[in-house]
Amino acid sequence: MQEFTFQTTKSVLSEVGATSKIGEIMAGMGCRKIGFVTDKIILELGLAQAALDGLKASNVDVHIIDDVVADPPEQMILAAVEECKQAGIDGVVSVGGGSSMDTAKLIAVLVGSDQPIAEMYGVGLVKDNRLPMVLAPTTAGTGSEVTPISIVTTGKSEKKGVVSHQLLPDWAILDAELTLGLPANVTAATGIDAMVHAIEAYTSAHKKNIVSDTLARQALQLLGGSIRTACTDGKNKEARSNMLLGSMLAGMAFANAPVAAVHALAYPLGGHFKVPHGLSNALVLPYVLEFNMESASELYAEIAPIIFPELAGKSTGEIGAGMIDGFKKLGPELGMEAKLSEVGVNHNNLPMLAEDAMKQTRLLVNNPREMTYDAALEIYTQAL
Repeated sequence: MQEFTFQTTKSVLSEVGATSKIGEIMAGMGCRKIGFVTDKIILELGLAQAALDGLKASNVDVHIIDDVVADPPEQMILAAVEECKQAGIDGVVSVGGGSSMDTAKLIAVLVGSDQPIAEMYGVGLVKDNRLPMVLAPTTAGTGSEVTPISIVTTGKSEKKGVVSHQLLPDWAILDAELTLGLPANVTAATGIDAMVHAIEAYTSAHKKNIVSDTLARQALQLLGGSIRTACTDGKNKEARSNMLLGSMLAGMAFANAPVAAVHALAYPLGGHFKVPHGLSNALVLPYVLEFNMESASELYAEIAPIIFPELAGKSTGEIGAGMIDGFKKLGPELGMEAKLSEVGVNHNNLPMLAEDAMKQTRLLVNNPREMTYDAALEIYTQAL
């Protein structure tokens, strides 16, 4: 009998227009003034308005934090924490992408804690409880609404993770209306990011379990079956809902069976070249798959036909090759860059990237095949 632990967000509300109910939910948890974490573009597009109107109608005051940027820097997060302390918040809401949700999680923990953030980096190191929290993603990719993880940029470019059960929110709100206006390239990048979460959870060397496997397979069914429609027909609510649900299921999977080398090699691209996280994953994914094939070919053969149905019935070797080729073609088909050279990386940068990737020990330990500096360098070279 397999022994495992599985943890996820307590409650999920999946419904078109569900963000209008956030005020009712926060009031029901006893909140009277919340920190509302988002970014200026979300506010300008009006995507947060339903949530803000609902909070007002429920007599919940709002203090807006809207200066969140991609790959949130530690100093930005700490400044937001101090601002929220001064405002006297008693709960946290985020309507936004992964960076906003990651920031919100840390605000919810740090506002009522004396523990320095530097002591939280790692797994299970958060000591105190958090404020009530609701997260509503505006992209279908990170799955941050159901993960106990926040990624922070420290110094100039290094990314560190806080991983602790306190970061799981009380509610995840899946509202397809929040994603209807996403550009195709963002839809594609975040969608492939979610696929990577499911793929790496399914092949994780640590904590892989029957629940995470089931969620990963269902996530890939939804994502693989909807990503092209979501990119070409952005107003299609069914496709958008499927992408959000697939992203959430993948998030639940990798929160319990952690991601590995694809993410480890993607992080330095975001840190040094400001490549969006989903695109970073997509650029290195085929080459990490190829590297891992000798250790994970059977597992890849189980899930590849879910994404690429034309591979069904073929041999394990044929499925592996088809999966690699499929992901090499999928990004460009959806309008994404295909090579590192297209996002500003040149050959001289590769040793630096490989060195930084090897610092991601929290992730590399989960890879089905041991990653080395030389292997990372070769993967970047192939992806160039």
